[in-house]
Amino acid sequence: MTRSDATDRLLDRFLTELRDLAPVAVWAHGSLGGGDYQEGRSDLDLIAVLDDPITARTVWQVARLHARMRNEALVHKLHCAYLTPGTAAGAERRHLIWRHEHLGKFPVTPVTRRELHTFGLVLHGEPPTGLLPPVPDHELAEFVVRDQRDFLRREVDRASNWTQDIWVDYGLVTHARAAVTLKDGRLITKREALELLPALGAPVEVVEDVRRRRYEGPGAEPGEEWTARRAELTRAYLGPAIDSLVRAYA
Repeated sequence: MTRSDATDRLLDRFLTELRDLAPVAVWAHGSLGGGDYQEGRSDLDLIAVLDDPITARTVWQVARLHARMRNEALVHKLHCAYLTPGTAAGAERRHLIWRHEHLGKFPVTPVTRRELHTFGLVLHGEPPTGLLPPVPDHELAEFVVRDQRDFLRREVDRASNWTQDIWVDYGLVTHARAAVTLKDGRLITKREALELLPALGAPVEVVEDVRRRRYEGPGAEPGEEWTARRAELTRAYLGPAIDSLVRAYA
């Protein structure tokens, strides 16, 4: 994990700004919770549990909170979902979420919920086990299959996605993590996913490209020839791999 004062300052500022909303709990999941956080590259994925109910005034206060933080280093990486004890149950329920510097309403997925129970990092207040219902194995598996089949598989067919670093990284890592979750019922980190991908048949040169950018820095800009080849290799692997995974577990 690479984490410096910049990350800690951002988290401290966020918790300070959140005091007016009297949070019951604040948790981190994703890379920060799982121990694979890479400062400047990883998102800061947070959950804040507020008292019931979330009103129009609450929404205004949350928007103002994030506006006040707009000049903080790394703030563009900070995402936070706002739950309440009365709305925490149910993976289909939509919650107020700040992400990509905008407010919206989205579900807190079964994967996020399982992460919180498995390795959620308590930044304030009560632990997830006291407020968040556990995720049954069948619910987690059903969500992972749907995500691979209904989202990622469709995106593989959109060729323009795969010249972008973010899609190559996301597609490969998400598929490897899905494969392990469906086979063993457990969650793995991005680092573990990258180590596993060659054994799953992923193109080694593309996996190494992802690993190098994530853990060694961006380096030189890739040329058009490599970008195009990387896209072809990634799509040629992911399409059949997702189809096979879905057939096995749907």
